[in-house]
Amino acid sequence: MKSQAIQLGGENMKINGLLMDDRDNVVTCVAEIHKGEQVVYKKDGREEQVEALEKHSPSATKIALTDLPEGSEVIKYGELLGKTNAPVARGHWVSDKNIFSVPRDYEQEFVKE
Repeated sequence: MKSQAIQLGGENMKINGLLMDDRDNVVTCVAEIHKGEQVVYKKDGREEQVEALEKHSPSATKIALTDLPEGSEVIKYGELLGKTNAPVARGHWVSDKNIFSVPRDYEQEFVKE
């Protein structure tokens, strides 16, 4: 996927993150990101950014948009992806190392006819 150039704060920045749903609290990197670089994404039609705080974030890495205390819900695609098993600070990776799956009752989620 080719990055889209945007104007942000007087600088020419590129979209390098995807927010799948406006309710999400993580953004997915679509390019390699290095510590100190900005992950730029769109939310509600506006460009937003969060500073990457890990030394290297490969493409497809999820980055926390807010501080997530231990036990916080991680939301991606507007859905519960899991809960944190340790605090995750804004700008840090969210991965299988710091979240765990939460069982869901899918039968209760089916649309009743």
